[in-house]
Order: sequence, then C-alpha cells, then structure tokens
Amino acid sequence: MSNKPLTYLAFIILVLGGGLLIGANTMPGDWYQSLAKPAFNPPNWVFAPVWSILYVLIGVVGARTWLAFRRSMAMRLWFAQLVLNFAWSPLFFGLRDPMSAMIVILGLLVSIIGFIAASWRQDRTAALLFLPYLAWIAFASALNAAILVLN
Repeated sequence: MSNKPLTYLAFIILVLGGGLLIGANTMPGDWYQSLAKPAFNPPNWVFAPVWSILYVLIGVVGARTWLAFRRSMAMRLWFAQLVLNFAWSPLFFGLRDPMSAMIVILGLLVSIIGFIAASWRQDRTAALLFLPYLAWIAFASALNAAILVLN
C-alpha cells in the first residue's frame, strides 16, 4: 500500500484547514466594510468558494511536488508561497495594515511565478494547476493596491 493518498490528504488538510482557520480568525468585519473599494471588487460571497477550491489545488500541487521532488527549488517555493499566503489575512484584516499586506502579496505573486517556472519541466501538471492560483493572486494584488490608493 502506497502512502500517496495519505500524503495528498495531509497536504489538503494542511492547506485547506490552515486557510479556513486563518479565515475564521480574521473575518473582514466592519473595518473592511468601511473601506472604499474599486468597482471590480467582487461580492463577499465569492471569496470563500474561490479560496476553498484554490486551497485544494494548492494542497494537491504540494503533495505532488513532495512525493516526486521533495528537495527541489519547487518544493521550497511551494512552502514559501504557503507562508506568504497564510500571512496576508492576519496583516490585512487582523492588523488592518493594507500596506504590509501589499508587500506580502507581491512576494506571494513572485513565489507562485517562481514555483510555476521551477516546476514547468519536472511536473507540468503541477505548474498548470497553479495557473488559476496565479490569476487569483494577480487579481487580489490589484484589489489590494486599489484599496491602498482609495483609502
């Protein structure tokens, strides 16, 4: 019996569970509602399902990379993006610090791009599975920047 299913389950639980825990402890609240937001700001209900899907994808990609390329640059970049991802909400919503959150999300964007580049030859599927995540973080970066400018 292979430990592959357990590895996938562990990574999905780590990422989805961590994301849900952080989200539950850093709810947007009244402060966020009071901020001026750009016209392209999506309705609040969009965030939970999008993040849930992305967190499952991130977990799957992490497990794939761990199983095949544990000591690779791609794996280090995967862990870096997770740390940056998990730091964003506490900075933005918890500390109400959109500027620090902007710095973190730009680092997150770079780490995702780095992961895709590092994975492209060794695991094209993992690289491709990160493209929706890259698109969402690019959008979230623009949203973070717009909130900074408007407030």
